[in-house]
Amino acid sequence: MSLILSAIPVVLKGLGMTLKITAASALIGMLFGMLTGVGRTVGPKWVKWPLSVWIEIIRGTPLYTQLLLVVFGLPQLLGHSVDEFWMGVLTIGLNSSAYVAEIFRGGIQSIDKGQMEGARSLGLSVGQAMRTVILPQAFRRVIPPLVNELVMLVKESSLVASIALVEVTRMATINASRTFKPFPSYVAAGLVYLVLTLTLSRLAGWLERRLSVDAR
Repeated sequence: MSLILSAIPVVLKGLGMTLKITAASALIGMLFGMLTGVGRTVGPKWVKWPLSVWIEIIRGTPLYTQLLLVVFGLPQLLGHSVDEFWMGVLTIGLNSSAYVAEIFRGGIQSIDKGQMEGARSLGLSVGQAMRTVILPQAFRRVIPPLVNELVMLVKESSLVASIALVEVTRMATINASRTFKPFPSYVAAGLVYLVLTLTLSRLAGWLERRLSVDAR
């Protein structure tokens, strides 16, 4: 136990990078995911088809492979190096957007069709109806799965250790190589991730209850 406790401060040195990667990836994933979800739901066929292909490709290939392809394969095509942090964030964010898109699509489709018809009858365009009537209602319903996706992002941020970014998992590996005691180092990393995910889950529960009260 003492070895685990002594490893925690070392592992926490990578917490800032983990939080930055998670926050930036979540922002990208939320923005592109919401736009993609709306496009797949109410967009014309020439929009829906490429978006569907994009989602299938992203969801059908491992994130780890995507990271390696973008960070190490893309520079070969471009002929110059790329910024590992931003390429890592972009890759994780776009990967998340495919899952967020399906979350929003399900949330939008769960809203009664009469809502859109009623908004259209009042003279609102499809875009206006979606923005002012449908999405606010759908957002309340997609909070739990969105938080689950955020929790997944926290854990998936550990994959950037493979591209030499020093976050929680990378710090655990560094500490393990210094002390020759990998078990306490990785247990400490696991505890840090556990605290982060439990905190997010509790926050999501509070937010869901708050929105439910406000909706009454």
